Order: sequence, then structure tokens, then C-alpha cells
Amino acid sequence: MFLMWFTERAYHYDPETEPEKYREMENAVLRQRSFFALPNEMMDPKHGGKLLNQYLDEKIYSEQLGFDGVMLNEHHATPFCMGAVMDVEAAILAKTTEKLKIVLCGNPVPTVGNVLRLGEELAMIDMVSGGRLVPGWVRGAGCEQLANNANPAHNRELFEEGIDVIVKSWTTPGPFRYEGKHFHYRVVDPWVLPIQKPHPPFWIPGLVSPDTVLWCAKKRYPYIALATQLAPTVEMWKLYTEQAAREGYQAGPENFGYLQPIFVHDNEERAIELGKRFMYGGAFAHFARPEWMFPPGYNSKEATRRLARLFANPNQPGKPIHQAHGDETDEEIEEIKRQIYVNYDQSRKDLQMIAGTPKTVIPQIRKVLEVLRPGVFSFWLDGPVGAADRKRCLELLGSEVMPAVREMGKELGLVGPFERTPGSVPLASGKTPVQVAQEDRLAAAFA
Repeated sequence: MFLMWFTERAYHYDPETEPEKYREMENAVLRQRSFFALPNEMMDPKHGGKLLNQYLDEKIYSEQLGFDGVMLNEHHATPFCMGAVMDVEAAILAKTTEKLKIVLCGNPVPTVGNVLRLGEELAMIDMVSGGRLVPGWVRGAGCEQLANNANPAHNRELFEEGIDVIVKSWTTPGPFRYEGKHFHYRVVDPWVLPIQKPHPPFWIPGLVSPDTVLWCAKKRYPYIALATQLAPTVEMWKLYTEQAAREGYQAGPENFGYLQPIFVHDNEERAIELGKRFMYGGAFAHFARPEWMFPPGYNSKEATRRLARLFANPNQPGKPIHQAHGDETDEEIEEIKRQIYVNYDQSRKDLQMIAGTPKTVIPQIRKVLEVLRPGVFSFWLDGPVGAADRKRCLELLGSEVMPAVREMGKELGLVGPFERTPGSVPLASGKTPVQVAQEDRLAAAFA
């Protein structure tokens, strides 16, 4: 089993040391109903630099704590994630760590402009790290199509062809010419190539898009679910497993990963309170407004239908928790906050957030593992929490939680993608595929 951890590297203020700045930021997000396109005049580069260095230090420290890897992502035009160019962060980690896998989930292929250069960046990171890069590809959020002036209707075509260009540049001796539908290069001849052959392993993060799940299964790429609710995640696992069978192989835990929001501390009450900050500003639900998150043409009709079914959950992206217009009084904003934070207890019951001491979180993690049976498991630590508390959370994860999770993985047979190559287990002719997720354990997980 492969264990890593993730943070969005958000721009925020600690409510315990800078309460007024914390309140100003959250109120601004709520009035706009979005982290996306919040005016950047609110950003202090010195404070942002301090946070970025803190986040990098945490990831370097992760190697000492025993994590298998650290996960990075990339977003633009938002304080939700300062990792606007995560390849820069990955390059730093490639040089400052020795064993950690550097997992990118992932590069927004349709909006980068020059995918050949992207391939060169990633190849350099793999070379400097000694072959520790795990690239991941994303389509980029709908709002980022707008920010980068990319046509949402071409998003999936750009995504798939762009990845094909990068793979071809890594695996076909140059120089050669490439002429495709969206990409055209007169000379493809990179002199930086990945150490890992034929190329580094690809992991694909996602929410509930069936298009992405089916594409992953066809390509035999592991699918990493980004903290989606358990029941829809089981549904995605089933889609993948059935498509894998059509491709002639048996999907296993090595084909799946799950990102779990979590906060651990020595004190139960303190952990629960700090975990509540994950809902800061509406959290993922306020990453961007629905009209920005899902512009026309960005998703297929089936993906849109599935997302619509999840709107009952206030923690899903694009869910309009409230309909602010920007002119709310302070009292009205406080009521909006109450509406957001009142959902915290339910999110814990739904295992969308796990918070507590190692003793109390380990059994809850087991429930998730028994249902989904992923070969990759990532702890997600976020929200405006001070450096000391974040560090203590990581230390407890490393010293007490991860050893227990590893034992669970062995007991449940959760083989990771570095133990068994995804897509390598053939499905016997005429056999029905074995489902990886255990749907019959859902009810017990919420008991």
C-alpha cells in the first residue's frame, strides 16, 4: 500500500494569531461566493512566501516521518492554492529529498499552452530526482478554462491529445515532426528524458466524471478519487472495474487511490476544532461558482447529471451554499458562516472529514479502507491551521497512524501500484470481474 499526504498550499491567516486578517479573508470569499478570482490586492507576497516555505519544509520533513510520497496539485487565480506552478515545487523537492515519490495530481494539460515544454519540465524533475516522479494529468477546473482563455468545449480533446504528445516525445527517438488536431510541432527532439522507462507511471485524479474513469481504465492508469463521498466513489470503482474487464484485465487495489480529509492531534477536542477549519470560506464548495466551475461544453451530459445528484452535499465543488450578492452586512455574513459550519458534524458522520486522536481516527480510516480498498491512500491536511499544529498532525500520522494503516493494508490485501503494475492481472476469458470496492460495507461504515 502506498501512503502519501496532500495540502492545497492555501493563502490564509491563522485565526488564533491574526484574527482580523483571517476574518477579512473569509468574509471576502463568502461575499464573492468564490475563492476563484478573489482580488489579489489582498495578498501580501511576504506572507505568501512564508507560507510557501512552510509547506515545502513540511514536505521535506515528510521523508523523515516515513511517508511514501507527497502529492502536489495546481490551480490558478485563487488563494485556495498557491501552487500555481507545481512543477517549481516539484523541482525543489526533487533536489531536497532522497526517497519520497513526488506525485503530481496533476498538470492541467489543456491550459498550459505548450505541452512539449511541459514534457521537458517533467522529464527534468524525474532526472534530478533519480526517477521518483509520478506525473498526473488533469483537465483543469472549468473556471481555469476561463482564466486561460481556453475553449471548454475542446477541453477533453486537448487533454487526451496533449498527453499523447508528451508520451510520444518521451518514447519516440527524435527529431520528428508532429501534426495533430490541436498541436503542431516542426521539431520534437527533447534532450531531457525521464529516467523511468518507457515513462513515469501516470495517476489520474478525479471527482465523479464517468468519462475520466472510463478513459483511465482503458489506459490502465490508476484513478485517484479526490475526497468524493463513499457511495459515488464505489460507483466509479465499479465503472472502472467493468471497463477494465472489457479491456481484458482484472482491476485491483493498485488501480485505485483515495484522498481523505483528516486532522490528528494529541487532544480529541483540539483535533475536532482544527478539523472544522477545513470548511473555511465554504472550502471546496466555494472553489468557484457553479457558472464558472462548469462552463458550457466542459463536461459531458452524463458527467453533469452525476454532479447534479451530488449537489445535496454542501462539501462538493460548485454547490452554492448561499446566494450572496456582495453587499451583505456583517451580521448576514455571520449567518452564512453558521450555515456552513453547522454541516461539520454531518461531514464527520459521512467520513468526509476524520478528526481526532490517533486512537479515534484509526478505526474510522479502517471503515473507508474496507469499503473502497484503495492501493493508494492520501491524507489531506488543509484549512487555516498554524504551523505548529500542522507539524504535530504530520508527526502523529507518521508515528502512530501510518503504521496502523500499513497493517490494515496487509490484512486487507491492498496492493499498491509499485507492488503490482496496474492492469497487469489478466481476466480469464468468460470470467466476471471481481469488484474491488465492497458496496455491502457502506451501511456499516456509517453506523
